[in-house]
Amino acid sequence: MSRTILITGGGTGIGRAVAHHFADAGDDVLVTGRRPGPLEETAAGRRTVRLLVCDHTDPRALTALLAELPERIDVLVNNAGGNTDLDADGADDLASYARNFRANLDANLLSAALTTKALDGRLAAGGAVVHIGSIAADQGAGSYGAAKAGLASWNVELSRILGPRDITANVVSPGYVADTDFFRDQLTDERRDRLVAASAVGRPGSPDDIAGTVAFLASRAARHLTGQVLNVNGGTRTTR
Repeated sequence: MSRTILITGGGTGIGRAVAHHFADAGDDVLVTGRRPGPLEETAAGRRTVRLLVCDHTDPRALTALLAELPERIDVLVNNAGGNTDLDADGADDLASYARNFRANLDANLLSAALTTKALDGRLAAGGAVVHIGSIAADQGAGSYGAAKAGLASWNVELSRILGPRDITANVVSPGYVADTDFFRDQLTDERRDRLVAASAVGRPGSPDDIAGTVAFLASRAARHLTGQVLNVNGGTRTTR
């Protein structure tokens, strides 16, 4: 039986790969984002993918989105976010620092919390919530890293809240993933080479690598796995 999957930030990169993975498996997929163009590219050629424009940092936009969603969501993938510092204007006064810091918190932490809260009554038993985190939560990257670390910490409580309802909650934490617009074309060849060299496998991650892990966490095989951070970084940061 097909499931209903909601993927935020599904217009490009990891979000698009996750959407295609679930759609190709026969699920009904809803993808959201702020820009219609990329969402249309994600949905192109896949009849089970439906696009909806939404800014997940805006409570009013989320309230409006609810009217467009079905009453049951089996899997929620909180993928919307990204390092908003890459879009900053370069101002370094205190007010600008506060604004830029809050922008990363809003984009990467508040968006996931608001979306999960908005959908609380629609998350189905036997389902899953999966957040896309980042290696930056452990290696540091200013307010972006702080937001992703906060996401992992908040997920611990979320897993305890959802667990009695037979809903799992986990974080997938990628390292460097190629073929996304994360770096806004600002990644130099030298830095890319350093990121690849830091991995044990000698290659960057791909959006499909992350999509496969998300699909596993949403599968029956992962029903006893919750409250965790799964590092998918090619061995750049190891755990024991």
